[in-house]
Amino acid sequence: MLTRAEIEAIFKETGVLQEGHFLLTSGYHSARYLQCAQVLQYPQKAELLCRSLANFFSAAEIDLVLGPATGGIILAYEMARQLGTKGIFAERTDGKMTLRRGFEIKRKERVLVVEDVVTTGGSVKEVVDLVIRHGGEAVAVAGLVDRSGGKSDFGIPAHFLLTMEVEAYPPERCPLCAQGSLPVKPGSRDLK
Repeated sequence: MLTRAEIEAIFKETGVLQEGHFLLTSGYHSARYLQCAQVLQYPQKAELLCRSLANFFSAAEIDLVLGPATGGIILAYEMARQLGTKGIFAERTDGKMTLRRGFEIKRKERVLVVEDVVTTGGSVKEVVDLVIRHGGEAVAVAGLVDRSGGKSDFGIPAHFLLTMEVEAYPPERCPLCAQGSLPVKPGSRDLK
């Protein structure tokens, strides 16, 4: 099991935590951004992080690991490898999380939902709902970082390697905008 200090050192070494003025996927603004893709580009580091995270679920009898595209794809794969099960991902089609590519959730299948970073938890909640719609059992949520400070509620147990409170502001109340700064969109998904 990695300690918080070891996790933070890995994140710092790989450039996960960034400072500036960012437009988040949620539409909110923040002075800090966590880009977990930076650490997931290193298979050995992804393995270390996921092994530590998987330890919390080793007795949970997980049948399937499912993550939302894009942030949850690598995590779902590596968590499934660590737990000795199958890993798939959900994709947004016409604004709704769906299973494509022949992926399926079998009735009563015990599913671990994973995500790299959670801010509001919206995508994770959509994936949990997807599991339920397909007749599976959403057992828990797992991830690398919960940047809500533990405020996100998924209706099922959740465990993150790192929980931190990173302030996010609605655009109309953003102190960075009030200072004349313009936000940049660091993520991989355009806002509509």
